[in-house]
Amino acid sequence: MERVSCYDAWGRKGTIISAWNLALRFLLELAALAGLATYAWGFARGLLGSLCAVAAVAGAAAIWTVFAVPDDPSRSGHAPVPVPGAVRLCLELVVLFGGALAFHAAGWSAVGAALALLIAIHYALSTDRIMWLLAQ
Repeated sequence: MERVSCYDAWGRKGTIISAWNLALRFLLELAALAGLATYAWGFARGLLGSLCAVAAVAGAAAIWTVFAVPDDPSRSGHAPVPVPGAVRLCLELVVLFGGALAFHAAGWSAVGAALALLIAIHYALSTDRIMWLLAQ
């Protein structure tokens, strides 16, 4: 199993996240965006609902992409708007759990609960990355 490596706050090389956990994170991101789109689409049907869904996904994806920690090894390392690791961690939690909550609010409670559980498992298995983020 390949792991993405990084250097900790003291310059020691270590692993940050396994390849399968990185794939899980990507799927969780997509699921969260789907939850936000589902909830936003419920505000109106037809074209307006579609526009709400697109706006919700675009807004969350923009936040996810733009605000980053420089040299984050679980991402490209590029940070259009550099933020401290704690801020990035909070943004991730808000977007991911926001997607789970959006599924619940849209009437898909089981999907929202399953998504929230998978998010919790992902972060429980990502302690190296969490520690790295908090050290930045």
